[in-house]
Amino acid sequence: MKRLFVMVTATTLIALSACGQKLKESQVPVAARTSFAKQYPGIKGGWEKENGNYEVNFKQAGKTMSAVIEKNGTIVETETVIPVSDLPQPASNYMKEHYKGTKIKEAAKIVKGNGEVNYEAEINHKDVVFDANGKFIKEAKD
Repeated sequence: MKRLFVMVTATTLIALSACGQKLKESQVPVAARTSFAKQYPGIKGGWEKENGNYEVNFKQAGKTMSAVIEKNGTIVETETVIPVSDLPQPASNYMKEHYKGTKIKEAAKIVKGNGEVNYEAEINHKDVVFDANGKFIKEAKD
């Protein structure tokens, strides 16, 4: 029984650490907060720690967005939720062909820190990622 308890506890801790950890703004490094405030003046958001970086979820001009920021303030990427109909046509065609009958839960436009644009279609706890032209790049667990 004790062994089962230890295994359940360990599994729970691993699962929780894999998810983003909600943070109070005061727990976010000053450089990350400053970078966000400079890029998005007057916008408030909810912070999480994810994979060693800091993610802030927010709304701007009615759009749901997020930004991933390193502790030194470097913006790794921004993500903007878009209508599924705004995916590039080749991406839509790929989804119809390779995921027949599967509804896209959410679509997003991702802009990397270097300016590179990707698109993402979320289905069944997976993200299907495309380049700016709609060419398939990869499938990743959400």
